[in-house]
Amino acid sequence: MIKFKLPYYKGYLDVMVEDKNLKGILENKMHEFKTDKSQQEIVLESLENPIGSRKLSELSVGKKKVLIVTSDHTRSVPSRITLPILLSEVRKGNPEADITIIIATGLHRATTDEEQRNMFGDEIVDSEKIVVHNAFDDAQLQYVCQLPSGASFSVNKLALECDLLVTEGFIEPHFFAGFSGGRKSILPGISSAVTVNENHSSRAIAEVNSRSGIIKGNIIHEDMLTAAKKIEVDFILNVALNSKKEIIASFAGDLEKAHEEGCEFVTDLSKAPALTGDIVITSVGGYPLDQNLYQSPKAASTAEVCAGDSGVIILVASCIDGIGGTHFENLMLSGTSEEIFERLMSIPPKETIPEQWCAQIFSQMMLKHKIILVTDYLKPDLVRRLNMIPASTPDEALAIAYSIKGNDAKVVVIPDGVSVIAVKK
Repeated sequence: MIKFKLPYYKGYLDVMVEDKNLKGILENKMHEFKTDKSQQEIVLESLENPIGSRKLSELSVGKKKVLIVTSDHTRSVPSRITLPILLSEVRKGNPEADITIIIATGLHRATTDEEQRNMFGDEIVDSEKIVVHNAFDDAQLQYVCQLPSGASFSVNKLALECDLLVTEGFIEPHFFAGFSGGRKSILPGISSAVTVNENHSSRAIAEVNSRSGIIKGNIIHEDMLTAAKKIEVDFILNVALNSKKEIIASFAGDLEKAHEEGCEFVTDLSKAPALTGDIVITSVGGYPLDQNLYQSPKAASTAEVCAGDSGVIILVASCIDGIGGTHFENLMLSGTSEEIFERLMSIPPKETIPEQWCAQIFSQMMLKHKIILVTDYLKPDLVRRLNMIPASTPDEALAIAYSIKGNDAKVVVIPDGVSVIAVKK
């Protein structure tokens, strides 16, 4: 028997797989990357050597109104490290700069004061000007342009009123935008709900290049990049993280060039040859992504690449915050997988329902695969209504999967499905 540890909320759950059943393991190589520099040193070095840009301290000279876009409570951006450094760099160039930090919530709920203190530390929360973006508040938003897909682009007015626009984030594979980071701070980060919905339409999600690890020819990425360029993002700071959420690399500078270099770094460490199994076990990487079911397709979509035509997917996600957004919950509970998928695919881009994209991905996946959801926080009856099979532990889920696929079924384990790009040969 081989024991695997699967990230679950702020800890781990164990699963035991017999040697005869184990087909293989897919992991990224982030944990193998070694550096003798501290996290602060890594960030400072990237700011001293920006990619395709002058230093942030130089760009800040003479700039009065500065906006720094950061991520919300659903992301692992190590802002306790990065934000103080960014603030210092801006003030090095202009000590009198009027700086606002805006939390890029996209369509997520507002980040609470407690969450802000966990993310940024008390000193920043108590001494800096912080705004939480609201994609549904028209008073915060202003129309900018039409994007290549035909979607309309409206953004938080603060991004249009500042003299210097800076974003921070982290880069990991993303299940339909290719990678996180870079342009995503703007779209969906601080864009209007209408813009986000159109960008995430069923047509765009269904495109062949709307996949993890793909940027070229990805219509979702192209819209995001156009939006960020249109409002002239001046400087980005994006980091790469290991499984402990520690900074192992940092990429600062030009919106496109620094992000692309970061994506190349992450690709080199995240790509793994896909293995086809009868059963695929994965997690959402624990906290903060596994707080709800809405974020979980990011891992399930990686598992699907390895699940063959009718493989069973075991998805480990705490869902301590519940299912997720109200629209997503209502869609997931609205019928069979077939009914949900057919309905969503018939919706025109400009009529896209908020959060429908994750329901689309889940429902399409469940047309071919049974999903066993391992969670302590959703009641079994509710999980069944989601068209999934409930389990309280990974071992229980594996026993259920064997009852479906047979005791000789081959098992593929992907401990953190979000962090891996599974590549078919």
